[in-house]
Amino acid sequence: MRKAVLNFITFSIMLLLSVGAQAQYKVKVACVGNSITEGAGLKTTYPQALQELLGEEYEVRNYGIGGRTLLKKGDYPYWIEAKYTEVLNWNPDVVIIKLGTNDTKPQNWKYKENFVEDYVALVKSFKNLPSKPKVYICKPLPVFEDKWGITERIVKEEILPAINKIARKTKVETIDLYTPFLGKAALTYDGVHPNEEGAALLAKEVNEALITFKEAKAKKVLSKKQ
Repeated sequence: MRKAVLNFITFSIMLLLSVGAQAQYKVKVACVGNSITEGAGLKTTYPQALQELLGEEYEVRNYGIGGRTLLKKGDYPYWIEAKYTEVLNWNPDVVIIKLGTNDTKPQNWKYKENFVEDYVALVKSFKNLPSKPKVYICKPLPVFEDKWGITERIVKEEILPAINKIARKTKVETIDLYTPFLGKAALTYDGVHPNEEGAALLAKEVNEALITFKEAKAKKVLSKKQ
């Protein structure tokens, strides 16, 4: 009798610990990108604004680094950064990739034939993680003023079509950040980088793109309870 009671108490404690661990778990969202993601100088970056929109069930981390390229042969490739290793080790549930703007610089775009291949490889590096994250790739914001070698013509005529091609090859969804910003240069502070209001709009678009993911997550939780 005593053994049965002890077994029941042990089982109850383990069950409570398991339920507590599940309740504390947060969906991990990794924002990968360049200075537009990093948001240097802003009081509220887009990942921070996204965190507010998603709520306490999610943990959003900012893995943006200014000046970085998607191209492996670019002047400052994201691939060799410690943050890239960090995001892989974090094993996120969702990955938002927003790269490509710096790739339009002349010294980088001369390797444009590698853009699709390198982007596909980056997506696969995340999709192959143990967490099997949902990966989204973003269409860059418009460039309202060509500077630092960043060129709107290349963004519009070459990067955007390439993003669509990459999405088809990798079977991931795209987040259109180009169209919502058209005609809204006032949402940037230099013609390239979003200001506070621009970061808020960027977060809003990403949040809306995650609706399907959130609905699927809610259904999964509900099915476990039934």
